[in-house]
Amino acid sequence: MKLIQTVEEIRKKFKNEWVLMDVVEKGELGQVKCGCVIAHSKNRDETYSALKKTMGKHTFHFYTGEIPREGYATAF
Repeated sequence: MKLIQTVEEIRKKFKNEWVLMDVVEKGELGQVKCGCVIAHSKNRDETYSALKKTMGKHTFHFYTGEIPREGYATAF
């Protein structure tokens, strides 16, 4: 059985990484509340590769790090 975690638990566990998760529960407004991690990596391409294999699943793909403020750029 896969571990179901909230989005906040996942953000804390995988800091500054890309995460792909299988959505288990959504809130009243449609926001993702919890799910199971399918893949995580500092390299976005690795989670994209995993995404290709999830056809038919309701997934959520996100970055857990800080998003740069307007006027700033980030290079990977």
